[in-house]
Amino acid sequence: MNQRRAQNLPARPELLLILGSGITVALIMIIVAVLLIREHASTLQTAQRSTNNITQLINADVLRNVELYDLALQGLITAAGNALSQVPAEIRHQLQFDQSIAARYKGEVLLLDKAGQVIADSSTLTPTPRNFVDRDYFQIHLKNPEAGLFISRPFKIHCECDQVWRIAFSRRVAGPNGEFAGVAVASMRLAYFDQLFSSLTIGSGNTINLLNNQGILLAQQPMLESNMIDKDLSSRPNFKRMLQEGSGSFRAISTTSDTLRLFTFTNVGQLPLIVVVALSNDDVFAAWRRAAWLTAGATGVLCIGLLWLTWMLRLELRRRYRAEKVLSELAATDALTGLANRRILDQRLRLEWDRAQRSNAPLALLMIDVDHFKTFNDRHGHQAGDDALRNVARVIGNNIRRPADLAARYGGEEFAVILPDTDAKGARVIAEHLRGRIENLPWVSGSDGPITVSIGLSTWDRQGPPSLEQLLLSADQALYAAKNAGRNCTVDARAP
Repeated sequence: MNQRRAQNLPARPELLLILGSGITVALIMIIVAVLLIREHASTLQTAQRSTNNITQLINADVLRNVELYDLALQGLITAAGNALSQVPAEIRHQLQFDQSIAARYKGEVLLLDKAGQVIADSSTLTPTPRNFVDRDYFQIHLKNPEAGLFISRPFKIHCECDQVWRIAFSRRVAGPNGEFAGVAVASMRLAYFDQLFSSLTIGSGNTINLLNNQGILLAQQPMLESNMIDKDLSSRPNFKRMLQEGSGSFRAISTTSDTLRLFTFTNVGQLPLIVVVALSNDDVFAAWRRAAWLTAGATGVLCIGLLWLTWMLRLELRRRYRAEKVLSELAATDALTGLANRRILDQRLRLEWDRAQRSNAPLALLMIDVDHFKTFNDRHGHQAGDDALRNVARVIGNNIRRPADLAARYGGEEFAVILPDTDAKGARVIAEHLRGRIENLPWVSGSDGPITVSIGLSTWDRQGPPSLEQLLLSADQALYAAKNAGRNCTVDARAP
């Protein structure tokens, strides 16, 4: 049992070392993970602030431009309400369209009568006969007197070079009694939004979008797909969420590109327009992802290095333990015979004596001496003498098998055997067994007979001896009695 416990001694330090390293690695990984998560959240917040600033810039610019168009319409309506029929055509034209000069990317500014006929045109003194009764910006004011400033769906007109997308701003013209008298309408080229959006740097793979509150896409930069202008997006979940929340940010899959995006959106003042900045998730977290890979790689190398050092330290601890064990065994073992030395004998004898005193269990001690060893040594030489002692020690060690028993070299050619929980009868059986085995060892070449031993036996029980010293003395006296009795025999200290 003691031997098994000694073999398991390094298990606890190794376990503590491995456990400590494992906890350290786990804490490092947890700390790095928490920091990366916090940095991820910070990156997302930074992107949200950046896109929110962009939406606010667009919001302010669009509001100013729409205000110019609205002023142009109101000026046209005011001029239409005045009796200008007697005023020369050039002056009348200037009074009607003076406010529209400041509007950027301006198209046509028209005044339509209640039948949808053009009665004034900003581009010419004599308007070309045209009718716009079927247009949405005419029908809305015809049917709804409270429509106010209306923004139409995108439409195209034919130019000499190309077809150009436009939207129209319109207001109702009322007669003297509030009746419907026509519509004032001003068109704006959607190139204005392209120019505005292009002036803002948002990175590749990202888009700026303008929609009306009906889900119609008015502008997109850069264009993800062809023919996106005037596309109805009202059925898409992302637009429904924007329409419901009014402004804010969220991450969702884009139904246009099928990629995860960060959407930041806001209403343009009180107008039925929504500005949306859509950033690619890959673009938002590109820098964070690079930093995360670098940090994770460095942390992985650190943790692997720590575990490797732990393993090397574990091997070093084992090597050191084995070395200490060898040294301990050398310190506890007689170099010649391999049995326990005198120091270990004294320690164990004291230990077993104290244990016997507590438990009242018997304790036996054998003192063994090789007969005529000095003569044998002188005749056959020291090498043969050493071999003889080793052979005797091997027989004693091989026949003392209980874990608590101990065989030791007492000194010179003397040996001692401690037999806990063994009475005098049992000890004598063991002593005779040892004596017989030693006597049966092969004869040394040139000798006159076998190697023999004399054994002195002393046993402690409730009848004595009274002390450990007395136990040793009585065993030694029994040994001398065995020698005086002719050697090669066992004498019990209590025998009459």
